[in-house]
Amino acid sequence: MTGRGEVLRKVMSKTGTTQSELSRISGVRQPSISQFVSGKVDLSDEQLDRLLSCMGFRLEVIRRPVEPDLNRSERRSWELHRRLSSHLTRSTFEQWRPTIEGNIKRLRGRVNGQPHIRNLRRWQSLVETGDVLGIQRVLTGLDRESIEMREVSPMGGLLAQDERMEVLTGAV
Repeated sequence: MTGRGEVLRKVMSKTGTTQSELSRISGVRQPSISQFVSGKVDLSDEQLDRLLSCMGFRLEVIRRPVEPDLNRSERRSWELHRRLSSHLTRSTFEQWRPTIEGNIKRLRGRVNGQPHIRNLRRWQSLVETGDVLGIQRVLTGLDRESIEMREVSPMGGLLAQDERMEVLTGAV
């Protein structure tokens, strides 16, 4: 995968455009262009498209779904938390809150080492602020941070046993 700065550098090379010339045409300061090209500062797709258009090019971004490489434990945890997320509303959160807070307190006594302590603090912050959307992002997220946060999930005991078994028997 080519970085945005590399794309900019290649188009500048192909068109024979110098940093100074691109600066004059685009209105972007030359030191900023230098930082973009060198990769010291990242630029957004919108910024890159604007600079490319000054050289007669457009940016095409191809988005495609990619299945994450999860191990069996991570996949099962995601499946369980995803199911739990389907029940999470502001109302159910308030009903679940005492259990979640109790689980956080219990986990605090058992968890040691990073990133677990940091992730438990993040859970506590989400619960204290009542950030239901943030909690749903963690429950369903496939980014490394969400996966690691689920390793110290305070959501135990919230999913009905029959639902839990249904998920576990269906999970790979």
